[in-house]
Amino acid sequence: MGGAARFRDLLRRSLFLQSTFLQECPVPATLTQPELLHRPADAGLTFWGPGDMYRFLVTGEESGGAYFAMEAFVPPGGGPPPHIHRNEDETFYIVEGEVDIRLGDEILTAGVGDFVNVPRGRVHCFHNSGAEPMRMILTFTPAGIERFFEETLERALDPTLPPPDNVDEVAARYVAAAPRHGIEFL
Repeated sequence: MGGAARFRDLLRRSLFLQSTFLQECPVPATLTQPELLHRPADAGLTFWGPGDMYRFLVTGEESGGAYFAMEAFVPPGGGPPPHIHRNEDETFYIVEGEVDIRLGDEILTAGVGDFVNVPRGRVHCFHNSGAEPMRMILTFTPAGIERFFEETLERALDPTLPPPDNVDEVAARYVAAAPRHGIEFL
């Protein structure tokens, strides 16, 4: 059998096996059928954290419950204390600057283009120890944690203004809301 014929035969067998496997072991669908989403660079709900700013890129409602993603703008010294997510995995993709990420007892410095995966149930945090602001994309799988951020952070109606001096208030809301959202701050 020639190369092209062999390739077609392998492809046909592969498709048959995939079809058979999917019939026997269906892949779970997202909770609802998501629609195509385009979020322009200046759009999306924006919130002030304790010094940080977060912009929602896609929510669980928009992804059919599959995932939630947000953009984080973290000034020097910014970042949350060590914590554990019980309900979701978290990823970090660094867009600008550098950030120290703690995973368990290990601390690594991630720079532009680096990707870090944090499995659920693991102690972690991030901290901008540099002199410049940094920006990264955080993704949480499955979705749902965005409700924690909506509950605890303040809406940034004008992101061009300086962040409010609200560290104590946000910390108190974090502590109160964390158990309801499967988060444990250490």
